[in-house]
Amino acid sequence: MIPTEQEMLSALQSRHGTKLQSKFSASAVAVCGLGGLGSNIAIALARAGVGKLILIDYDRVDITNLHRQQYKANQIGRYKTEALRENLLEIAPYINIETVNERLTEDNFYGYLKNADVVCEAFDCAQAKAMLTNGVLERLPSCYLVAASGMAGMGSPNAIRTRSVTKRFYLCGDGVSDVENTMGLVAPRVMLCAAHQAQTVLRIIAGEFEV
Repeated sequence: MIPTEQEMLSALQSRHGTKLQSKFSASAVAVCGLGGLGSNIAIALARAGVGKLILIDYDRVDITNLHRQQYKANQIGRYKTEALRENLLEIAPYINIETVNERLTEDNFYGYLKNADVVCEAFDCAQAKAMLTNGVLERLPSCYLVAASGMAGMGSPNAIRTRSVTKRFYLCGDGVSDVENTMGLVAPRVMLCAAHQAQTVLRIIAGEFEV
């Protein structure tokens, strides 16, 4: 039996406190890219009781995604937005989810992200990362950006960290490792970076900032 919305809220309030949970519940977070980083970020935020998630990706689930992304074998071939929405609603049935099956560009990102309190950059492509970073910092002055750089290979998990680049821009990862120069992406290290991003989002919502 699925708990009622009030039962779910009460359980979160008992963990986080009523005041903090009210901040989480009132927040909207956009997750741009739903691969190893984005799918894990979204699940962590849904479990924390963030009120609204904006899920953005144009890709479909592939068998090669299953070793590090939060999808199931029976979801292969489906749009990642649809599959992740389904999985999130199993965890947090009352969360508000908006999905965008489209590639973000300089021309369309503002319309999709303008109502987000925090944007998570979870792209693979360096050009897309740069476009989103520049766009959010230049055109969304009240929005925070949490991005990632470096989580590939078999390096130490302790190298993954979070730093404040500016007051509104946070960067998670080791800042060094690259997919092309390592064995590739390994699930635990990607999940570590995603956890850093998700925790940074929650700290921003709570009013606690890195220095």
